[in-house]
Amino acid sequence: MKLLKWFLVAMCVFGLIAVRMFEDQLFYDPFQAFFHIANEHAAFPAFEWTPLIFGYIFRFFLNLALSTAIVHLIFNSKRWTLQAAVLITVVFLITFPIYLYCIYTQFEVGYLFSFYMRRFVIQPLILLLIIPLFYYRLHTTKANH
Repeated sequence: MKLLKWFLVAMCVFGLIAVRMFEDQLFYDPFQAFFHIANEHAAFPAFEWTPLIFGYIFRFFLNLALSTAIVHLIFNSKRWTLQAAVLITVVFLITFPIYLYCIYTQFEVGYLFSFYMRRFVIQPLILLLIIPLFYYRLHTTKANH
């Protein structure tokens, strides 16, 4: 059973990698090329708000589903899975409007700030914090009992 669990975790991780690998085909994001140039003096791309916002939201839900599946498979706790989903959603709900404001002001708040806000919006970075946090929590609760 453990082998199946870790196989499924690996499949979810590969799912997250696939979201990143096929982002050009899956999502409308003209800022990908802009930030790929890595030059704050690059021309601000033309874009449409509606497909941009829905593309980011779609990507968020894909990342959320795969991330919570990873947490559930590793810790086998519905409560912790729900907590992970809430944490990931809260981070998205904080960073997404900030990133949209950065776009609205054409990154006047700063190129690097906008770049990193985009990272929190499009990538499941919070998962890299949640897993060690939950492992620590698991081991401290076992030690106390």
